[in-house]
Amino acid sequence: MKTIDIEGVKIGPCYKPFIIAEMSGNHNQSLKRALEIVEIAAKSGVHALKIQTYTADTMTLDIKKPDFQINDKDSLWDGQNLYQLYQQAYTPWEWHKPIFDRARKLGMIPFSTPFDETAVDFLEGLDVPLYKIASFENNDIPLIQKVASTGKPMIISTGMATVAELDETVRIARESGCQNLILLKCTSTYPATPENTNISTIPHLRELFDVQVGLSDHTMGTGVSVAGVALGATVIEKHFTLCREDGGVDSAFSMEPDEMKTLVQETERAWQAIGKITYGPTEKEKASLKFRRSIYVVKDIKAGEEFTKENIKVVRPGYGLAPKYYKQVLGKVAKKDMKVGDPITIESNFL
Repeated sequence: MKTIDIEGVKIGPCYKPFIIAEMSGNHNQSLKRALEIVEIAAKSGVHALKIQTYTADTMTLDIKKPDFQINDKDSLWDGQNLYQLYQQAYTPWEWHKPIFDRARKLGMIPFSTPFDETAVDFLEGLDVPLYKIASFENNDIPLIQKVASTGKPMIISTGMATVAELDETVRIARESGCQNLILLKCTSTYPATPENTNISTIPHLRELFDVQVGLSDHTMGTGVSVAGVALGATVIEKHFTLCREDGGVDSAFSMEPDEMKTLVQETERAWQAIGKITYGPTEKEKASLKFRRSIYVVKDIKAGEEFTKENIKVVRPGYGLAPKYYKQVLGKVAKKDMKVGDPITIESNFL
């Protein structure tokens, strides 16, 4: 699998998971809070800080018709008008540079999700190193062509997309100039439940499209992300906030600082644990071989005396003959006097 390099940070199976903290609208329309989120995200150890680039007018129409109203009792945004929701959630474009500058200063990679072509042009002016396509835009072929034409790496969430739709998206992205593509398994519900996440799709996506695959995780906690890494996810994206109780459009399914720090640690541990197919003792295990079981004298034995169930036994440690020889040793004659605690060995005893 091809390794992707983003400003010196390598993404691939041979490297620890690339963790993205998604700010989204959790700044609650405060630049001060947005910059604080950047600061705390850096302390949690994430690799990248992502925002979203749109305005209400680039997302939808300012219309009160039913089509533009969210009517879903299971939605966090039930009853809201789309235009008003995006007015509340968007990140002012004049904030992008200070947010990106602060992220870079703190060692993170800043980037964004553009939602239309004007956003791509704006982000190019800020020299973003990569782009993200949201699940709801993964069928927006003109947008994908525009982003791919920059030649920069693309991360595309796969929420709701059929295999046929993804095939078209991947093909168009490659034909339009994208050489470094990562797909994110995503369930577009907020929050998502583990049983509706289906991360078994991760290795299938990787094989199907010959790309790196990660996870855009909207579930609560770290378990799904850790399992995703065990299945080969090289990128994990999670929404991030300072405190869920502070409210905000995405706060209910966003991670808090301590949780994000745990996510960074546990996904790295999961990646380290994958290793390779191996049998027999590892280098670290070799020192433990001596604590296996073997055959020992448990009652003093004179030279010429037979080994019996009463005077030998299989116990720890492992300096004597392996337990599989126990029955063969029984009935054999000791060549010399032996004391309790002596190991039974070929060299010193009966053969």
